[in-house]
Amino acid sequence: MASSSSTRSGKAGAGGFDHLFKILLVGDSGVGKSSILMRFTTEDCFDDMSPTIGVDFKLKMFDVEGKKLKLTIWDTAGQERFRTLTSSYYRGAQGIIFAYDVCRKETFRSLQDLWMSEVEMYSTIPDAIKMVVGNKVDLSENRQVSKEEGKAFARQHGCLFIETSAKENIKVAQCFEELVTKMLETPQLVEDYGGGRGINLRQQREEASGGGCC
Repeated sequence: MASSSSTRSGKAGAGGFDHLFKILLVGDSGVGKSSILMRFTTEDCFDDMSPTIGVDFKLKMFDVEGKKLKLTIWDTAGQERFRTLTSSYYRGAQGIIFAYDVCRKETFRSLQDLWMSEVEMYSTIPDAIKMVVGNKVDLSENRQVSKEEGKAFARQHGCLFIETSAKENIKVAQCFEELVTKMLETPQLVEDYGGGRGINLRQQREEASGGGCC
């Protein structure tokens, strides 16, 4: 079971958490990456969110299997003009979410045509856990990508898979819970990166504030 928390645990490390993980959200513009992030970190969701400019960055305290985790979650812009700006943010990401809109087939194709190869090019952690997320399942009457297609694609690329609705809060928390649980089960991530080594939180804040707009 997982739960959200902002309080310190007596069993956690000196920083108030057991592990620090960096998670990246990638995918075409308009698939709902920012809505997923907002729903998970604030439990709110806004229908009229503007496209992300550059990179957005949020923190979330999350308890999974008795471990207190600090998650740094990066929401990258899907527009091509920000591609070079966001490439540096792949560095050090132990979890990567590939998001698409189940009602827009082209956003699903982009995972194969663009985002998978981009992650392969820029990711610096070979054991990073990847998850394919089909968003906007609340609009089932407009669905263009079946659940079976999404599952098959994820299986082909060795990724976890889930379908969500940020608007209706369907399986958003479960998405992150399954991702970080798998990260915790990967010794290389926990031993080499998950304890805070390899992630400079202050540097991340400075990079986000400096690279958020252009």
